[in-house]
Amino acid sequence: REIVMVHDAPWEGSGTGYHTVFRDGDLYRMYYKAWQLTVTDNKVDIPHETFGAYAESRDGIHWTKPSLGLFEFEGSKNNNIVWVGKGAHDFTPFKDTNPDCKPDALYKAVGAGDGALLAFKSPDGIHWTPLQDKPIMTKGAFDTQNLAFWDTIRKEYRAYIRDFDNGRRGIKTATSKDFLHWTDPVWLEYPDAPDEQLYTNQIIPYYRAPHIFVGFPTRYVERKWSKSIEALPEVEHRRKRSNASERYGTATTDGLFMSSRDGLTFKRWGEAFIRPGLRNTDNWKYGDNYQNWGIVETKSDIPGAPDELSIYATESYWTGTSSELRRFTIRIDGFVSVQAPLKGGEFITKPIIFEGRRLMVNFSASAAGSMLIEILDANGNSIPGYTLDDCIEILGDDIERIVTWKQGDNVSKLAGKPVKLRFKIKDADLYSFRFIP
Repeated sequence: REIVMVHDAPWEGSGTGYHTVFRDGDLYRMYYKAWQLTVTDNKVDIPHETFGAYAESRDGIHWTKPSLGLFEFEGSKNNNIVWVGKGAHDFTPFKDTNPDCKPDALYKAVGAGDGALLAFKSPDGIHWTPLQDKPIMTKGAFDTQNLAFWDTIRKEYRAYIRDFDNGRRGIKTATSKDFLHWTDPVWLEYPDAPDEQLYTNQIIPYYRAPHIFVGFPTRYVERKWSKSIEALPEVEHRRKRSNASERYGTATTDGLFMSSRDGLTFKRWGEAFIRPGLRNTDNWKYGDNYQNWGIVETKSDIPGAPDELSIYATESYWTGTSSELRRFTIRIDGFVSVQAPLKGGEFITKPIIFEGRRLMVNFSASAAGSMLIEILDANGNSIPGYTLDDCIEILGDDIERIVTWKQGDNVSKLAGKPVKLRFKIKDADLYSFRFIP
């Protein structure tokens, strides 16, 4: 989609990033680090200190940078700087949904400072103060965007932080009951995933299914200088960065997707979720495609189409005097799918126990495609009335389609019992299914 923000204010710059986006009632809030990053005389040059900055929107698409009047920059408070000092490097707020949260700490934030993780509080998301005068966590590297949130399902705070494992960048997690005292961070686990360096993590409970965590880590790939590197965009600026440190000119980054049901063990797909893209400038470099933390629902620009999910990622990082933020959209629940070609395919779920009266699917089929669903008992036997032959063929493209059989759509008599679902798919994608009242 479109570029939603250009970070070209004097207190911003080409190093601006680590965006946080969430919806707060009718308002969409955005926080980010404002940073200028250049290379002068073969050295990294940072003309001004790092600031925490703020923007807002009424639709998640058109954003403004309000003049907050809080902190001075070059003699003026006419800016959108929301935090200055320790923690500004990755100032990452969230709205606390803990029912025991105190009003003066309705909004909380974490940020790195002096090699530790600091905590902040605010009654309104604009005016911030330290939560306490010492760090909340000290075991970790914290040298990227760290984050924390209240887990409404498990009734605890959870944090995801940066650390190093024998020189490799990775992600750890810790939990807390009061946001002040935390367990020792432990490494995330990724069974069957390739061994890769992960920069940011962007893990959050999915708002439509908060028992599931979704994450959008940045994959960091280092290479040596070569003819292949010289074929990438903007080779002269790439050489300039490499003169300061080779990896500044040769490392590349893109976005991945992963999910978890316990916050510790993640299924991580190796294929990129957001590729650097077909662009001749401002891409294919270290710092490109850093996705924001947060997923928001926005209106589609297609008349009659359902709402979409919007996510945002950086462009133009470290090549000029400003960076940009581009919006991307996907269908609701559309992170991954089970897909079958026109010749067809089938799969059977694990045994599940459900509550509800009807089965709903989120799917997309071609004009020649379709889907059939059968309900099996725990032993894999067809349940009369819910066989493939009984299922009414599912056609079209829909976020919320009720599955029906010849006898109707009521499956409540099977609720509370272990069952399996058998899907027969032809030239279609199945994104999600759920049982509803």
